[in-house]
Amino acid sequence: MTTPLILNRARQLVEPELRRAVDTLCAELLLPSRYHFGWVETDGSPSSAGSGKGLRPALAVLSAEAVGAPTVVGLPGAVAVELIHNYSLIHDDIIDGDTERRHRTTVWAAFGVDDAVISGDALHTLAFQVLLADPTPERVAATVRLAEATAAMLAGQAADMAFDDQPVVTLQDCLEMEAGKTGALLGYSASVGAVLAGAPDHQVAALDAYGRSLGLAFQAVDDVLGIWGDPTATGKAAGNDLRERKKSMPVAIVMSAGDEAAQELRALYDQPGHLSDVDIERATQIIETAGGRQRTEQEAQTHLTAALAALEGVGLVDESVEELHGLANFVATRNH
Repeated sequence: MTTPLILNRARQLVEPELRRAVDTLCAELLLPSRYHFGWVETDGSPSSAGSGKGLRPALAVLSAEAVGAPTVVGLPGAVAVELIHNYSLIHDDIIDGDTERRHRTTVWAAFGVDDAVISGDALHTLAFQVLLADPTPERVAATVRLAEATAAMLAGQAADMAFDDQPVVTLQDCLEMEAGKTGALLGYSASVGAVLAGAPDHQVAALDAYGRSLGLAFQAVDDVLGIWGDPTATGKAAGNDLRERKKSMPVAIVMSAGDEAAQELRALYDQPGHLSDVDIERATQIIETAGGRQRTEQEAQTHLTAALAALEGVGLVDESVEELHGLANFVATRNH
């Protein structure tokens, strides 16, 4: 599927502001932070690697335009949410022990855990500084909402980590966890521009609902890619989630069924030591044959439909709604 134009448009608008914000960090944190965003190599030389998809800042820009505000109104929110998202990625890579992201060595693997932790902390703090640089009522409101969304994201991450100690995780467990881990920040992203514009509550609520449902669709697709994704597209090894014994949605759907497939999959997850390539291949077959992949893909479509329905009848700008539709469909059909 063709990449939506809004992703490139938002990147051109947001990245200069993001660079300016990151450049205010102390000298010791500049290199690992710039490296994480793909702007430089580990030696500080320029890099063409670039950052991720830029979904969250694109949503922030669109949410301002959707309520009839100038694009520039959404930029502080776009920068802030991108900083929060990337702080979480740096820390997630440490937690998961991932040594590669976006086809490059992760920050902790390149600079050490200590530098990665403090760089992530710095990006987190910088997000709030960006919003409060001009503490208007709208920016203060956006800051309060960002704190709430970040807290929900952390609670979701904690729940995800707790899954490691639970013998069985259900689909409902996954949905509740993912609503926090992914949905809360996407809900914020999709509504912060409207908050900064001082839009009516019903429009802010509709955009937030769109983003939260989109977050669930996004995570369901991520869970499929975590097992069946092409490494050349995802930047991670095939079956990576299985190798890490994650109880992602396809795994939870099969494990919680209580049948023979569930027992075999649990036996693979419970065995000591690392999972071999043969184990991962077998687990992948079990999950697909038992319907875990199909059910997860259905969940993605269900939440995509809910996201699009949330935009109806609230007086948003038609052109922006069309772009929000395109972005949502891209999320639900992407391969990385």
